[in-house]
Amino acid sequence: MENEYDIVCEDGVSFPLDDAEVAAVCDRVLAEEGVSRPCLVSVSLVGEERIRELNAEWRDVDRATDVISLECERPDDPALAPDEPCELGDIVLAPSYIARQAAAFGTTEADECRLLLVHGLLHLLGHDHLDEAEAVAMEAREDELLALVPTDGTLDRVVITRHREEAHA
Repeated sequence: MENEYDIVCEDGVSFPLDDAEVAAVCDRVLAEEGVSRPCLVSVSLVGEERIRELNAEWRDVDRATDVISLECERPDDPALAPDEPCELGDIVLAPSYIARQAAAFGTTEADECRLLLVHGLLHLLGHDHLDEAEAVAMEAREDELLALVPTDGTLDRVVITRHREEAHA
């Protein structure tokens, strides 16, 4: 059984990656993270008002953001039957917010989305950046994974550093 991706787009929201590219990025991250169990991942593309609401509800931060990850199950959960797929969770992206970031950082919208898919999946797999040690480890893993994902070449160290500064603000 292969990984499955449920990609849902709110009315009026556009996204620069097609479903096959979203799946390819996610498949690569899951494989590189050593996930052997098939996973179900939801990718929700929403407007800024909706992501602001989710950010307030789940993180107590009342502002829009680029990505939120809502974890459901872990692939290594012993409660899952060996042949049962893991419902990993939901990666929620706000493409209009991401488009503004791309313009500000000098990247393509597609590269911003690739970066945020990697970031969101790492959160679903248990990585975090709540303290400095976690942040350093997660950032190093993001760098390794981004080097394995085809991009437009606009994700350089300066851009990724700006993202990290924004995430910790």
